[in-house]
Amino acid sequence: MSRFVLITPNNDFEHRARLATSGMHGSLQTFQADYLPEGPQDFLRQLVGEPPEVLILGPGLPADESLRLASIMDLQYPEISVVLVVPESSDVVIKAMRAGVRDLLDPDADPDVIRIMLERASLAAAGRRRGLAPGTSEHADHGEGGRVIAVMSPKGGVGKTTVATNLAIGLGKAAPMGVVIVDLDLQFGDVASGLMLEPEHTITDAVVGAASEDSMVLKTYLTVHPAGIYALCAPRNPVEMDKITGEHVSRLLAQLRQEFQYIIVDTAPGLGEHVLATLEHATDAVWICGMDIPSIRGLRTGFQILNELNLMPARRHVVLNMADRRGGLTLQDVEATINAPVDVVLPRSKSLPYSTNKGVPLLQDSSRDPATKGLRKLVDRFKPDWEARTHKQLHRRAVVQ
Repeated sequence: MSRFVLITPNNDFEHRARLATSGMHGSLQTFQADYLPEGPQDFLRQLVGEPPEVLILGPGLPADESLRLASIMDLQYPEISVVLVVPESSDVVIKAMRAGVRDLLDPDADPDVIRIMLERASLAAAGRRRGLAPGTSEHADHGEGGRVIAVMSPKGGVGKTTVATNLAIGLGKAAPMGVVIVDLDLQFGDVASGLMLEPEHTITDAVVGAASEDSMVLKTYLTVHPAGIYALCAPRNPVEMDKITGEHVSRLLAQLRQEFQYIIVDTAPGLGEHVLATLEHATDAVWICGMDIPSIRGLRTGFQILNELNLMPARRHVVLNMADRRGGLTLQDVEATINAPVDVVLPRSKSLPYSTNKGVPLLQDSSRDPATKGLRKLVDRFKPDWEARTHKQLHRRAVVQ
């Protein structure tokens, strides 16, 4: 089906709308006209399949006619969000609210702004469909689905959330609106603060009720980040952890795999119930290791346990964080201890922890910090063309400064 429908005579805006939706799930159908139909059926009957999620009334249309059509849509098709593209003024805002318009969009908005607006309107449309029977999601069958990337560490304090948020932001540039980061550190998760988000809903809401049965409903519990990714944040109260079981986690990840290209899971330290449930679905594991003996030995023990349980994901990516020669250890020492190569080295950096505290990951603000190069290398490992590349002396290029 056409997820988005645009009516406008403005070719420039249509071009920007197509750029905005090019990386999103679903398609955009455009009606090039400087007038509006008498009613919704006049254009809906020309669409294939179910009604769209979002109707965009673009620039070049009569404002009064746009508001009239929006009012009819609100009455007859309340599950479709209407976005009105007009210069914002107090008079227009009041009329648009009365007409049931979901959002106002500036005619000069760039594709990134349009993309975020459309995803929010789409979430609102999905929210109105919460009364649908379970299993009615339009994305119900996508085969194997997206890649589930578990970001892990046997011990805390090694920068796991920092790496996870940067990985999500980096992959979001390659797959706009195709990435979701899930905070599974259910007691002390920091993804919300690491991305400067104040979520309306958390994972506690997403694993129960209608959301656990319908992926369309589930998406309404996600938080949209300005960088073009989704986030499902940890509970506000650590006590809520007891309400979430391993079975909940398994069902959640199975749903998200059908909706997103990449699912980044920031796990809790150790190998608890929720981490093991994640590993049952994980296609990749990113292991974060600090340059200290307890962290390195913990990683070696974690590898041994997961190999015995047959839960080691097929793709393994080892990241050595806060690397510094002054600690008395070398890269070769680390690799010899864990009996595995180190794939990415992140040098000790003042900017990396500061960016997490600020809520703006390094890969979001294009920092020139030395750690940025390593983070980009990690992101590259998950791009579709990675396996086809030639990787000569891949691990020996890792150098600790």
